[in-house]
Amino acid sequence: MDLIFSAGGWLMLPILASSVAAAAIILERFWVLRRERIAPSALRQQVVRQALSAPMSSTQLYELEQSSPLGFLFAAGLRNLEFSRVVMKESIEEAAAAVVHDLERFLSLLGSIAAITPLLGLLGTVLGMIDVFAVIMEQGAGKAPALAGGISQALVTTAAGLSVAIPAVLFHRFFERRVQDMVISLEQESIKLVDELYGQRAKVSSGLDERSRMQRDMTEKVIPA
Repeated sequence: MDLIFSAGGWLMLPILASSVAAAAIILERFWVLRRERIAPSALRQQVVRQALSAPMSSTQLYELEQSSPLGFLFAAGLRNLEFSRVVMKESIEEAAAAVVHDLERFLSLLGSIAAITPLLGLLGTVLGMIDVFAVIMEQGAGKAPALAGGISQALVTTAAGLSVAIPAVLFHRFFERRVQDMVISLEQESIKLVDELYGQRAKVSSGLDERSRMQRDMTEKVIPA
């Protein structure tokens, strides 16, 4: 391994650093982008029950906000629950921009690594071939040992760059797709929360109006005008 690394020349250093950074990003994104961490399955039902039973305090909203990205969206909407459905949805959409930014963290860096490492390998190839032609000019084409260093640098750096770039591209596309799926899931859960809360409030309001009307009718029958 040391022989291969030394054969590639100084360009192996940035390629190695890129591989370490890519591996760290991939592991971190696998840990962060877990579905149960982003959008807990039972959170919406819990929030609906809690919000309908009593107004949520600022402490409860803060705890909900810190619990998960979906909780962050729910908290943003619940802070505007006393306003119209449109206002509540708009507040959730504004909060969603910050959530999406957090979900996409480091993905641009991973994409940059996927794009740069093949170029580093290509640069190593070019530098290696320059060394080969320099040796040919000085010592002729028959000096195979003298040519081996440049050829080795040309091949090793190209292989190393591609070895880092290929998995980086694959995982970058994979995480981008996962983020898109999760954003859609977050939007659907948020819309369901808004519809359930306003639907239940409308039923309660309708029930109260009906009860008030019945009491008024009974009063009119007992005490005729």
